[in-house]
Amino acid sequence: MMSAQHEIVLDGVEKRFAGMDQPAVASLSTRIASGAVMGLVGPDGAGKTTLIRMLAGLLKPSAGTVSVVGLDPLTQDSELHAILGYMPQKFGLYEDLTVIENLTLYADLRGVIGEERRKTFERLLKFTDLTRFTERLAGKLSGGMKQKLGLACTLVGEPKVLLLDEPGVGVDPISRRELWRMVHELADEGMLILWSTSYLDEAEQCREVLLMNEGKLLYSGAPQQLTQRMAGRTILLRAKNISHRKLLQRAICLPSVSDGVIQGKYLRLILKDNADHHALLLDLDQPDAEWLEAEPRFEDAFIDLLGGGPDHESELAKIMPQVKVDPNETVIEAQQLTKKFGDFAATDHVDFQVKRGEIFGLLGPNGAGKSTTFKMMCALLKPTSGKALVLGMDLKTDSGRARQHLGYMAQKFSLYGNLTVAQNLKFFSGVYGLKGKQQKEKIEGMVNAFNFTPILNQTPDSLPLGFKQRLALACSLMHEPDILFLDEPTSGVDPLTRREFWLHINGMVDKGVTVMVTTHFMDEAEYCDRIGLVYRGKIIAAGSPDQLKHSVASDDNPNPTMEQAFIELVQGYDKEQTA
Repeated sequence: MMSAQHEIVLDGVEKRFAGMDQPAVASLSTRIASGAVMGLVGPDGAGKTTLIRMLAGLLKPSAGTVSVVGLDPLTQDSELHAILGYMPQKFGLYEDLTVIENLTLYADLRGVIGEERRKTFERLLKFTDLTRFTERLAGKLSGGMKQKLGLACTLVGEPKVLLLDEPGVGVDPISRRELWRMVHELADEGMLILWSTSYLDEAEQCREVLLMNEGKLLYSGAPQQLTQRMAGRTILLRAKNISHRKLLQRAICLPSVSDGVIQGKYLRLILKDNADHHALLLDLDQPDAEWLEAEPRFEDAFIDLLGGGPDHESELAKIMPQVKVDPNETVIEAQQLTKKFGDFAATDHVDFQVKRGEIFGLLGPNGAGKSTTFKMMCALLKPTSGKALVLGMDLKTDSGRARQHLGYMAQKFSLYGNLTVAQNLKFFSGVYGLKGKQQKEKIEGMVNAFNFTPILNQTPDSLPLGFKQRLALACSLMHEPDILFLDEPTSGVDPLTRREFWLHINGMVDKGVTVMVTTHFMDEAEYCDRIGLVYRGKIIAAGSPDQLKHSVASDDNPNPTMEQAFIELVQGYDKEQTA
């Protein structure tokens, strides 16, 4: 049990990189104390990872001093590493080793041997609920279980300081809750924990947050204090005679609106200071629209502090052709779709239909079968039985013709890291058969739509994740597909970038494009027209976001969030199966 308070002290810390106009971290002074989780939040390129690497002794500050539990990370690195746990964004688990073999390797590195090792393993496996999986290869674990194993390996040797760089990325809401439970327990025992995150609901759970942007510290303190500044400025708006996608597009362009997102049947709008609600309705040409004040959340305050969300129409949608929309046309269909690996059914007799111009979301916990289902629908996996149909074409026998209509963006960045941005755009447009003037015009259109001009000569490997994802989306749209498959397109990117992505997605849907998407962000699920919730290889619930939320509503919780609906439906299914 740890009792003494530990501190990180930063005094005028700066980090500059060659070729950058601005410092990655600029003149940062702050104290971080143990006893509770400290959140480190900010958009892509804010300097979060650079700061964590300086604390871990992996980067030398250009100016200022860093002290971690009284130690200098550079001159006293061996003493620091003995008490430091560091989990980078891409944690170095050995995927060809089992859970226990990974733990053994880290114990060897930490010098944890004999009875101490046995007790440590027992404690960590119980703590992370991995006892049943000791002989499973790390590469075969779900995303949430990999993060738990990563945390367990980091905790071998009982560190006093824990640096976690976005450990919740790609992890479903249930697994993220588990991670949080574990980390809070460690903080209660006195460990000093810095948790970098792009999930702002996670940041709300921290005692204090450091909010950074462009290397500068914009806010330090309790997240609730920042949220309170938004009182009276967040509303929910509903209009009857216009689609909420079109209304959102109109709303975010108004000078009185700081930010807007879709929340089920409502628009959630952040208004600028002293904005007139009645004038807003008139500006939207919706004088009779229903509106009510909403409880502000930390994300509202975060977006507002950074200057607001997108305030323009999608430049990408403007260059996409209009697709003729017949709302009764079935574009994507699964019929008794099944995929078995040996005796294990990853997808088990799944049925659903997606209509023209719809956004259909596949949600589910890590390892539930949604990625397998998704891959079969875009002809990347062959079903064991059943049918995956696109425009009536069976992907088993007619995938070549169907692919002409499909755009696909993979979960993991899959472009060429050794080619520049310009070279990737040229290569993928060529793959899709574009040549000469047509190719040149399409590349120029994508460069303008995504503002690639400053980074054209950089390689994707050198770019923040948000830019990588923008490039991946641009490359998947070169051939102007009318059906778009997006596999966790915004995983790991900040809320501002996510809003930009959905601005483009909504804009393309307005042009008649049909979208099938997977996501772990429950606020993004609100953008979907319909959702299929996948668990244990089956669709256990289907309907609009509001229908799914309504299905778990109770007297105690009459207005559940999408995350609460997700968790209750999954846990309710488990209870039914074991009853």
